[in-house]
Amino acid sequence: MRDSKVAVVGAGYVGLTTAACLASLGHEVVCADVNRAKVNALCRGETTIQEPGICELVVDGLAAQRLKFVLGASAAIPEAGIVFLCVPTPMGPDGAADLSALESVVTELRRGLLPDCVVVNKSTVPVGTAVRVAGLLDRADVAVVSNPEFLREGMAVRDFLGPDRIVIGSDDPDAAKRVAALYGNLSAPVLLTDSASAEMIKYASNCYLATRLSYVNTIAELCEHLGADIGDVTAGMGYDPRIGRSFLQPGPGWGGSCLSKDTHALLRVAEDAGCGFPVLRAAIDTNVHQHDLVVDKVRQAVGGRLAGVRVGLLGLTFKAGTDDLRDSPALEIADRMAAEGAELVGYDPAVDGPVPGATDRVQVAETAYHAAMGAAAVVLLTDWPEFRGLDWDRIAGLVAGRSVIDTRNLLDPLVLHRAGLSCLRIGHPAPDEVGLVR
Repeated sequence: MRDSKVAVVGAGYVGLTTAACLASLGHEVVCADVNRAKVNALCRGETTIQEPGICELVVDGLAAQRLKFVLGASAAIPEAGIVFLCVPTPMGPDGAADLSALESVVTELRRGLLPDCVVVNKSTVPVGTAVRVAGLLDRADVAVVSNPEFLREGMAVRDFLGPDRIVIGSDDPDAAKRVAALYGNLSAPVLLTDSASAEMIKYASNCYLATRLSYVNTIAELCEHLGADIGDVTAGMGYDPRIGRSFLQPGPGWGGSCLSKDTHALLRVAEDAGCGFPVLRAAIDTNVHQHDLVVDKVRQAVGGRLAGVRVGLLGLTFKAGTDDLRDSPALEIADRMAAEGAELVGYDPAVDGPVPGATDRVQVAETAYHAAMGAAAVVLLTDWPEFRGLDWDRIAGLVAGRSVIDTRNLLDPLVLHRAGLSCLRIGHPAPDEVGLVR
């Protein structure tokens, strides 16, 4: 069947995962990207993102001749019955999603698409984009479908092959069913809906999660003021089936490539529609406030001023399990401290060295111990499990100060106390006079 011949435009986190996983399901997939070096590496089976399982799927797909990588979108579509668009839709200066890359690809492809082809928006796009894409294509014989992704970085392969739901939206029921058939071997609920609803589902989901995180961060702040313990509070909340346990972990603020841009994009969509969204605005403002709170904790721990103070950072990526630095709360907090004159040395297991445009204000260290050396305070910003197993006695002998600010509540405060260090956590009472915490 022609529908088993699939083109994927874009080889980033979403595109590469989509291409490799569809190939693993038995489809013939051609994946295109504009970056020649990336395409050449992928043709050799060398993946360009850190994602568990993706390298194996790429190698297997190449070996089975079900997966191919090409340069340029036009080279991917000559035989494709279904074309996935997985291109970046970053936040523009006004907060709205920047659709220029998507529109450029659609314009490039419109005359080369086979008759009766289906174009699938996999990128996160505002409501109404499917209609706009159809207008740009200007092809009555080509249907447009919205099939939003729900992939977590660090778990993308698992999420694709074991999804909790598959959402497919189109005003053409036959086209929607054709896309649904690609996922036929997966066991998951399939929601067939209109394109506007599918586009809204993606934004509504991500913005709800961001709001939930902002809520729990505010509860954590309140716990600190009132002497309550956020760990016990969220445990008690999580037993309620109406609430559940996910996204109840306080931290330094949310970030990453999705939540930041999607919250701003939906807020802009709501404003353009004349619909106020004060809850979402408050969630964004609360996240900014959370960055300030962490900087305040560090400032207080080093005596009230950051100017000229050396601070060691553990973690630079936006979360553990990925090498993604985009909109990382760790880097946002680092930038704020650097603006006050702090000297920053940071370590992250997934960051081998300086990344221009991302780590410019941080000296990237080879190990956690190098980051801690001579630091007036150590700040844990990313929840890499290996940080819990560090030799804290060794770190205590390297640092100049005694304070460790654990913004992820990852560390065992008793272990640090035995090493002579004080552990300041999010949403927990401050260490008492003997350095212990509840």
